[in-house]
Amino acid sequence: MHIEKSHQLRSPSKKNLFTVHYSLVNYESASDVLVEHASQNNSYGLSALAVHGLIESVWSKELNEKVNKIDMVVPDGQPVRWALNYFHKAKLSDRVYGPTLTLYVLKKASEQNLKVFLYGSKKSTLVKFEAFIRNNYPGVQICGIHADRFRDATEEEDLEDIQKINESGAHIVLVGRGCPRQERWVADHLGKVNAVMMAVGAAFDFHAGNVSQAPSWMQNLGLEWLYRLVKEPKRLWRRYLYTNSYFIYLFIKYSLKPLIIRTK
Repeated sequence: MHIEKSHQLRSPSKKNLFTVHYSLVNYESASDVLVEHASQNNSYGLSALAVHGLIESVWSKELNEKVNKIDMVVPDGQPVRWALNYFHKAKLSDRVYGPTLTLYVLKKASEQNLKVFLYGSKKSTLVKFEAFIRNNYPGVQICGIHADRFRDATEEEDLEDIQKINESGAHIVLVGRGCPRQERWVADHLGKVNAVMMAVGAAFDFHAGNVSQAPSWMQNLGLEWLYRLVKEPKRLWRRYLYTNSYFIYLFIKYSLKPLIIRTK
């Protein structure tokens, strides 16, 4: 049974960046809203969207529509934050990085003894991530785990997944399917899964200890992509070459737009 959202819950303001509607939040405000919805078992979606996911959403109308269905899209990357501050005077003091936001949410969920379901990634990663949560956030109840099939579920499988999650009593579903597969999953399950669904794929590998995070100075300078590229060049070179370049192109294009209009 789907539980309707309370109209009393706060809705963060949003700004359009290159056709994607980002919520203007920080770690505290975002995690407060998420845990508030979670405690009421509202069907609510979050995506932590960095440059890669933003540009994929610009290129694909279908993905763009799905991403913009998600209740809260947060600026995961520093370049996204910089662009929001530049174009909208958003005054965001920091990005809202998915793996870090996950820790904020887990801390608050632990204080309220909320139930968390882990959906996606590999079984070995889920086991390590579950252990990490139990060790660091003892108040959190892990009510279920489901490894990724690494393919689209059949209609029957999808219905089974929805039933499994809802019957577990999950308040929060952490979704780790990689961008943009996880964004599509969250958008497609709004109103079906009675929980807060957080698309935070990288959090699984980072907190499971599979992948090391970039040093804080690189993160602050928006160079995390470079750190990850050095670690996984074969997998990531094409992604960063095309999406980063196109982000720069769009930034310049939109920056020049007012000037072009004034000179016409």
